[in-house]
Amino acid sequence: MKIGIVGYQGSGKSSLFEWVTGETADPSLAHLTQMAMATVPEPRVAQLCEIYQPKKVTLASLEIVDTPGLSRSHEGNAAKLAAIREAGCLVMVVGAYNDVDADADLSNFEDDLLMADLEIVSGRVERLRESVKKPRPNRDEQVKELESLEPLLEALSQGKPLREIELNPEQSRAIRSFQLFSEKPRMVVINIADDVDPTQIAAPEMAVERCFIVSLGLQRDLAQMSAEERAEFCNEMGVETVVPECLIRQMMDVSEQMLFFTAGDKEVRTWMLPIGGTAVEAAGNIHTDLAQGFIRAETMNCEDLIRLGSEREVKAQNLVRREHREYVIQDGDVITIQHN
Repeated sequence: MKIGIVGYQGSGKSSLFEWVTGETADPSLAHLTQMAMATVPEPRVAQLCEIYQPKKVTLASLEIVDTPGLSRSHEGNAAKLAAIREAGCLVMVVGAYNDVDADADLSNFEDDLLMADLEIVSGRVERLRESVKKPRPNRDEQVKELESLEPLLEALSQGKPLREIELNPEQSRAIRSFQLFSEKPRMVVINIADDVDPTQIAAPEMAVERCFIVSLGLQRDLAQMSAEERAEFCNEMGVETVVPECLIRQMMDVSEQMLFFTAGDKEVRTWMLPIGGTAVEAAGNIHTDLAQGFIRAETMNCEDLIRLGSEREVKAQNLVRREHREYVIQDGDVITIQHN
């Protein structure tokens, strides 16, 4: 899962990138995208390790992409945003200091995202309008695509994001490859000054899926200290440590992702899957061969396994299920794929 960080120059994007990934952003690459992985925390893994005593533990990760700082004049922003078209979620960083109006910045973000989408959709509509004027073998298909896209173009032209529109199947199909920003889930990180109490900051008026208020520079610096230094600093300055895992889990939740497990004495591992994903899709995440040769999924509830202390006890109480390929994986399922 790819998470795209966007923000105006000086908003604190790079501080967020460094805080959640532990990787130092390269100032010489400020005009380019930078990428690093952020491990998704999962407290149940420790309990599974007590049961299996595995040789290896692997946790799922989010791919965090830091984009170049956007311009408030909107110039060149569409090109900067193009690098995160594939992102499953956008994290919009607003620097709430030096008299910055957070709501105004968020409104401008929406304008930038809409304009980038408008450029994509209008370009396709223009090409289709020219193409359907001539007899072609696939002209009927192009006419249907054009009829699907024109109402969406009108909506974007009026400043309406596509996530507020109920798309019919033809429209969804027509824009699937565009990966439009105005369809994507997003969350907002309000970056405050070091000496500001986050509880005193009001959430933005603009409706967003999730809002996280934090001093990014302070928390990044605290994360780089030793435990003793951090405790001493926090005690002297009267500040609190915020662990980046809190934000990472929110990114995953906003992206509508969940975790399932594979477990044994060789490895305990977490895997990410979109909410509503099926057993065969989970198998494909593990390895394409498992999806191709899928027979069934042996499934246990993680809480049952932890409560009873062993697979043997879970099986003894008939709590292991054999599920078909279309079974919808639940968060915390521990699965074993049986395959050809």
